[in-house]
Amino acid sequence: MPIIEVNELSKIFGPEPRRAIARLDEGWSKEKLAAELGLTVGVNRATFAIESGEIFVIMGLSGSGKSTLVRLLNRLIEPTGGELRFGGEDVLAMNAKQLRRFRRARIGMVFQKFALFPHRTVLQNVEYGLEIQGVERVERRSRALEALELVGLKGWEHHLPAALSGGMQQRVGLARGLANDPDVLLMDEAFSALDPLIRKDMQDELLALQQKMKKTIVFITHDLDEALRIGDRIALMKDGSIVQVGTPEEILMQPANRYVERFVEDVDLSRVLTAAHAMLRPETVTSDRGPRVALELMRERGISSLYVVDKQKKLLGVVTAEQAAAAIRSGAALEAVMHRNPPQVEPDAVLSELFEPLSHSSVPIAVVDPDKRLLGILVRGAVLAALAGSEPRDGAGAMPETDSAPEGDIGTDAPEQPAHLAQESARPSAGEADAIHEEERRS
Repeated sequence: MPIIEVNELSKIFGPEPRRAIARLDEGWSKEKLAAELGLTVGVNRATFAIESGEIFVIMGLSGSGKSTLVRLLNRLIEPTGGELRFGGEDVLAMNAKQLRRFRRARIGMVFQKFALFPHRTVLQNVEYGLEIQGVERVERRSRALEALELVGLKGWEHHLPAALSGGMQQRVGLARGLANDPDVLLMDEAFSALDPLIRKDMQDELLALQQKMKKTIVFITHDLDEALRIGDRIALMKDGSIVQVGTPEEILMQPANRYVERFVEDVDLSRVLTAAHAMLRPETVTSDRGPRVALELMRERGISSLYVVDKQKKLLGVVTAEQAAAAIRSGAALEAVMHRNPPQVEPDAVLSELFEPLSHSSVPIAVVDPDKRLLGILVRGAVLAALAGSEPRDGAGAMPETDSAPEGDIGTDAPEQPAHLAQESARPSAGEADAIHEEERRS
């Protein structure tokens, strides 16, 4: 069940704002509403759901309605119409006392301008929310110190905000939001006032904290690169309306309309798309099948190597036709002759980080999950196809050869050849073909 559910939520500024809802249904533009009725559309019938534990980014240009929308979520701004539920509870039905309790205990906020008390120390700022909740001094101090340590400000507890840099002050704001241990953290342009390098550091800090704490975060930004970098899903706004909700990959690869398409057309895809998007299906053999079975599989599939896995699909290594043939002659097991520890990445590795490893590796890069189960492989052609906007084909994960690969080593795809062609054309080298034919004669 989603933690936040928003249905047809609207905010119109001006006299008798409900008049605007019907006019919008009739197709009136924001400009016509403003000119003829003196009404301003802040948010126009927003509908979406936010899952527990995700970073949900609301982004758009200035004036798109994103900051208004985030303030509707905690009723700092009262909506004109629609529905808002938090954990199944109707937020719009809350009275003043219930709303105060909701804001204090269940939802926190981090602001762009830090909003720190200049006369209070770092520690006193962080524990302020707990103080107004009536939390005992010992407990609130302990929770505040823990939050400061989480954001890397241990040792700065007794300094005043003026002694801190902008990035450090924003860390204090983040620690204050975390100290209350809210279910949801709202972050309104929280990093926009920071220098680019500090901003990137804070993005890294937020992602690291999210790995530890699994908070639900609603993050507001006008920066597409920031949205793509930190968001699990993104809601893109224009003129008060949400025009598309999706994962970063969906926003980039499947834009809902021309506006979204133009919005993302200059994005560096390599910084957004991941190994999971470009990987190909690998050809595998389990370690208990033996070298003769491995060699026969290579012959049937017209390839020169296989990934060796155990029965749980955990990656053990790679074996070539020549290595398998040598194992048959010597009576060795596959694990005794295979190439161990091929290069590996997890599926969420961004493609921009993989160019150098791919260029230096004599083997395709294996894509594995945290338990080392083999999910797929990456070759240069597949990565280039993904960046060009083509879906990598779910083809065989054979290892294409290069003329420069040493005998018995594992080749890689020729850089000028698309991945799917390299996969189709992978054939045993002369030495490996001889090994296969020799074993066929022996059989």
